[in-house]
Amino acid sequence: MIKQELKPVIIAILAALGFCVTVELAMVYYNALFAADAAPSICSVNEFIDCDGVARTNESQFFGIPLAYWGMFWYAFVFLMLKAKELKEHKLFKFMEVFKNPLDYIAVLGLFSFVVSVILLLVSLFEIKKLCIFCAITYLINLAIALVATRPIKEGSFWASLKQSVNDFLDAIKIKPYAIAFSAVVVAAVAILTYTSTSLVFAPHVKSNKEFEFYKKAKIEDYLVSGNQLGSKDAPVKVNVYSDFDCPVCRYLHIQLYYLAKKYPNVEFVHKNYPLDQECNKYLPFPGHQNSCMKARYAEAAMMQGKYLDFAAHVFAEQPDTEEKVLKIAEDLGLDMKKLKQDAKSKAVAEIIEKDIKDALAVGLSGTPAMIVGKHKKMGLNTMEEAQKWLERNGAERK
Repeated sequence: MIKQELKPVIIAILAALGFCVTVELAMVYYNALFAADAAPSICSVNEFIDCDGVARTNESQFFGIPLAYWGMFWYAFVFLMLKAKELKEHKLFKFMEVFKNPLDYIAVLGLFSFVVSVILLLVSLFEIKKLCIFCAITYLINLAIALVATRPIKEGSFWASLKQSVNDFLDAIKIKPYAIAFSAVVVAAVAILTYTSTSLVFAPHVKSNKEFEFYKKAKIEDYLVSGNQLGSKDAPVKVNVYSDFDCPVCRYLHIQLYYLAKKYPNVEFVHKNYPLDQECNKYLPFPGHQNSCMKARYAEAAMMQGKYLDFAAHVFAEQPDTEEKVLKIAEDLGLDMKKLKQDAKSKAVAEIIEKDIKDALAVGLSGTPAMIVGKHKKMGLNTMEEAQKWLERNGAERK
């Protein structure tokens, strides 16, 4: 049994260790989400042990605030409780007198933190399928703090700590100034959490992940456009969109463009080919997607029959892995199959694709998808909000 006078010392050491670990976790979170050029953290060892990967998931935050920040707040609260008796002697911190039994508060919140930690561990192992070692260390620290702070079994153990904490709290809010102060803190906390959970200023990846899931689950009939043209032919703003039919993210951008075209009538999105396939892209230093050149040729052939957007949407959605399956899509769309095959193998189509590839290299594209207006380039899939801001900076006008 730990002597009563040693408990604050042990808890302080544990809280200091926990605070340091959560500061490191906060740095991992920042580097993973806000520092594009940051090197992987020491906690990212492989596909399973990957703190960076965990940081990029929706589960790395609560109410829009990173879990690392919640951890730092918790350990700071522990230090505050340990100094409650000394602080209440100062006029500025007189309110600390409401914490009559600080160790009971630490025990209750410590055990609560551990229960939450176990839930997070289960989510990490069975849903995310990744493990954050630093996170696991804080889970053990939380349990250790709770066990050290909890009353001895002969005094009622955890339940006695819980009962005492509740009684102390109820006694405190009977005092009118403290009741008002507590209410003000609750209102402020609700306001802050409402802002962080709606703006996601600290967790932009959540907004991006949710949008990614929206595109992933989108049904083709929700965004299908017939013909070759996306946007007005006479639109003053021309956006060249470079994509690869074997690029999953290109499919999501294709869906996003449908919604953007509806919002910006003065913009036309122009399809360009940049297949990452050495069969037609001889400039690639490495083998890429094996079927993207073939799909690009048939897409250009479909365009010659006025069915590019129809064909592209189905190819992106179905991801055919053979030429026979690509031709089946074309046949189902009612294309002239003889002409389609001839055009796909024609010199004219090969030259179109070659020119697109050279144009892509000239503007420095290293991958797909990409949107280009003049000299302005936007790589990858961005959130709808980011895409709109970029378009508006380049002359797009909302309907």
